[in-house]
Amino acid sequence: MKINEPQRVGLFRAYPQSAELRQEPASGKRRKDEVQISDEAKELLGAQSGDRESRIRELKNEVSSGTYRVDAGKIAEKLLPFFLK
Repeated sequence: MKINEPQRVGLFRAYPQSAELRQEPASGKRRKDEVQISDEAKELLGAQSGDRESRIRELKNEVSSGTYRVDAGKIAEKLLPFFLK
């Protein structure tokens, strides 16, 4: 019966070595993540934000004037699946 199996000791030694390799990139410089958004996507985002801003403005006006009414039926429709689970 072997107490110190060579494979087990090797596994413990391999982890710190691989962690050190991951911390220091080979080129010496860290790469930065980049995201590119297409012109079509920017156009869609702009169109959506305009609609959203106008809807938010309408809701703020309704709330401040006291004319905003909550549709209880819509709330019940959204909550019903949650309570049926």
